[in-house]
Amino acid sequence: MLDLHRLSLLRELSLRGTITAVAATTGLSASAISQHLSTLEREAGVPLLRRSGRVLTLTPAAERLVHRTEDLLATMEQAEAELAGASDVPSGTVRLAIFQSAALALLPRALLRLRDRHPDVRVIVTQREPASALEDTWVRDVDLVVAEEYPHHSAPHYPGVERSPLTHDEILLGVARSLDVHSLADTRDLPWVMEPRGAASRHFAEQQCRLAGFEPDVRFETTDLQTHAQLVENGLAVALLPGLMWRGRPIDAVARRLPERPHRTVFTAARGSSRRSAAVGAVRSALRAAAEDLAS
Repeated sequence: MLDLHRLSLLRELSLRGTITAVAATTGLSASAISQHLSTLEREAGVPLLRRSGRVLTLTPAAERLVHRTEDLLATMEQAEAELAGASDVPSGTVRLAIFQSAALALLPRALLRLRDRHPDVRVIVTQREPASALEDTWVRDVDLVVAEEYPHHSAPHYPGVERSPLTHDEILLGVARSLDVHSLADTRDLPWVMEPRGAASRHFAEQQCRLAGFEPDVRFETTDLQTHAQLVENGLAVALLPGLMWRGRPIDAVARRLPERPHRTVFTAARGSSRRSAAVGAVRSALRAAAEDLAS
């Protein structure tokens, strides 16, 4: 019988690309992983790996085996969820990935609710950008992710990863109280702070400025939205800030609405195989309650 642990290492290799990357993910040494894969190949009775120079690739037989391994891991996750669900009390560890503004606004409220109602649920939190966090959920590095979608900019979809809406978050123009700014067009000669290129928020902000008839003067680039807020408060830059930032911490600045009142969508995502996990359900419920509290 094929060993599930060795099968999962083969799957990791198909996802990560190199044994070194698998070692960094699993905590095993590269030599131990190579030995496990060699043993799996002997058990399978067919070639699973082929080497071209320094590059190790999977054979078609290995690719089919990886596909079956996905099914096996999903079945195991469902079985574990059913065992945990045998008790009326949610328990266990949930690995949560969340982006910054949601962490600032939603996470403390959600964790306090969990502490009071489900103290046996242990949450391990990592701050991740939504696109990479969705992939991490798919490859089973995390169990649950809070992600976002900006208007006309869809977050990536992965097979077996199911989404649930959390909140709609209006995007607002942030300007210092000392500035006479009433519309996006009034910022054409002002410095801007934005996230780095490639971020959905950066693409959205640039497009909004171009639709208003100008190219933004982006003098500051950072993924830290608290830095965005501080630059805005001090009149050093203007920015498009999502509503969760305004609700997550007091921002001493003016929030101007954009003409079409654009919103980003905030949602949770988890593997469908964890649907019956009471612990994942409890964390999702706490996040929904936190979002409802803010909305009200």
